Amino acid sequence: MDLTGLAKPRGTIADLGVGILMLDTHFRRLPGDIGNGQTWSFPVQFKVVKGASPKRVVQEADPTLLQPFIDAAMELVELGVGAISTSCGFLALFQKELQAALPVPVASSSLLQVPLAKAMLPPSKKVGILTFQAEKLTAKHLAAADVDPATPVEGLLPGSHFHEVYTNIGAQSDPERLEQEVLEAAKRLLARHPEVGALVLECTNMPLHSAALHRLTGLPVYDIVGLIEFLGRSLRPPQYPII
Repeated sequence: MDLTGLAKPRGTIADLGVGILMLDTHFRRLPGDIGNGQTWSFPVQFKVVKGASPKRVVQEADPTLLQPFIDAAMELVELGVGAISTSCGFLALFQKELQAALPVPVASSSLLQVPLAKAMLPPSKKVGILTFQAEKLTAKHLAAADVDPATPVEGLLPGSHFHEVYTNIGAQSDPERLEQEVLEAAKRLLARHPEVGALVLECTNMPLHSAALHRLTGLPVYDIVGLIEFLGRSLRPPQYPII
């Protein structure tokens, strides 16, 4: 797993920034992916949760992973991070438990942005979710992020290159193929739900395709990178000169 660009401890919460709990994966993480250090303009601290494979998190929704995620988060909190996020949107399932267990803000999933995005849209518009695997994104996941279960959802197709790469089976990623598959998912979503007025990307491997999605659809696109940047800014508020 590419963990280049890890921030070094500098002694304060503001300097340590956001802690990101990483799944135990082996695929290449491209710039724009949550797990590539070049994605971030401020310090982040990565910690791999051993044994938390995509299969256990996405396919199995394994409840026994909750405690390892809490333990890993506490290690980062004790190091000095000011907030916690994760590298899989399906971990929304643990949002409330992580909130209860940790003394810092927790953003387990990009799905937390769905209610906010909806609140900003005209009443006639809906938020649409693009996800890694639609059939595994259950009502429980949505409820844990306070998302309306009627929210339109579209996923990557079974057997897609996206699934080959990001299910940890060792496929070599082709960024152009990955992007085309994400764009096709957006087209399917909008064909079924033309009332969609904003997109939220559940998958933390999708942000490198956010710009292409915006060019294709003209819609606002919300992803995990934007959510963590929001967290990061809250920990490092800019100072403006007094004129």
